[in-house]
Amino acid sequence: MIKFFMVDVESVTSNVPRSNFQETDLEILADLILESGGILKPLVLKKTGFEQYEVVDGHFEYYSAVRAKEKNPSEGDMVSALIISSENEDVALKQVASLKGINSSIKPVTPQPETTKLEPRLANLELRLEKHFNEFKSEFIQEKQRIDNQFKQLENLIPQKGEQNNPLNLLNSLDKDELSIKLQRSRIRGAEKLAKDIFDARRKKSKQQFEDYRDVVKSVKNLGDKTILTIIDEWSRS
Repeated sequence: MIKFFMVDVESVTSNVPRSNFQETDLEILADLILESGGILKPLVLKKTGFEQYEVVDGHFEYYSAVRAKEKNPSEGDMVSALIISSENEDVALKQVASLKGINSSIKPVTPQPETTKLEPRLANLELRLEKHFNEFKSEFIQEKQRIDNQFKQLENLIPQKGEQNNPLNLLNSLDKDELSIKLQRSRIRGAEKLAKDIFDARRKKSKQQFEDYRDVVKSVKNLGDKTILTIIDEWSRS
């Protein structure tokens, strides 16, 4: 029959030398025993005399408990233990050996680092982002080419209308109020402010005039390709 007791560590002996264990390991477990208030894994003991016991299993824990008592006699004097009777000693030893064999055969499962799980997903995300970026870049280049072609087509048509109706000439010659009125008639949004921006940008030019339509777009803040194309189209017809 096996019984659970709290026994004085001084009443326990071990037939395994203390030198079999590293003192640093014993020291670590001794501190943990004192912090937690006892040994979590009870010693397996057999009775050898009146209140005298010998370790059957748990020699390392026993010497750690001895070290805990050396460090703090008031808190490390008692240890939890399972006491086996002499007639059950052989069966208990077989159980201890069996449990040790099972524990040694169990291979710990190493968790897969989260980073390794994320790596394929991140790689796929990077590929998708690169694909979208290349598609956007290609569309931007095509749109820019289309606008440039429109500029060229309009510029080729404008001289046929005469210098008076040349939008670039008008952008370079009309004053602020005239620009505002003409932009309003062309239904250009924010005509008054845009007229002021065009007039101010033109005055800052070295010759106080724009070289071409690209120069207008570049010099006038927030003008944009679509707006200048609308201006060219509307003013070329008027």
